[in-house]
Amino acid sequence: MRATPLLLLGSTIAAPTFAAGTVTVTVPQLKVAEYHRPYVAVWLEPVGGGAIRTLSVWYQVKKNGGEPGAKWLSDLRAWWRKGGKSMTVPADGISGATRAPGNYTIAIPDDVRPGSYTLNVEAARETGGRELVSLPITLPVKPAKASGKTELGAVTLAVR
Repeated sequence: MRATPLLLLGSTIAAPTFAAGTVTVTVPQLKVAEYHRPYVAVWLEPVGGGAIRTLSVWYQVKKNGGEPGAKWLSDLRAWWRKGGKSMTVPADGISGATRAPGNYTIAIPDDVRPGSYTLNVEAARETGGRELVSLPITLPVKPAKASGKTELGAVTLAVR
């Protein structure tokens, strides 16, 4: 049976639309005696509970010497407890190297279901501090913003 143009048009109209978003994370320039780039994890957590969705994790992917950089991912304590320890790293499209100070944009995947979430960004730095910024968000995206105090700068959610 051939589909008529009307049926094809109907299936296009019935397809769900989703305003995808981006998260911008600022790694601030710190004036300290010994600076190391932070490990950072960015994840979504459903407000009603459920499995987290890791959007990005930055760590020393390749390490020279005897210990792999992944050994220190547990320093991202909140992410590690929520689901990081069960994640296999490196994860394609999620894992990446640590980043120098600056602004970095991460896309929220199109397959994340609409609903209420907590966007979490956690940073931990060798000989430095630790910080977790949590931001309640709604998908489809409604712009939102929060800011860290030391290890993280602005965390912004925007429509893509």
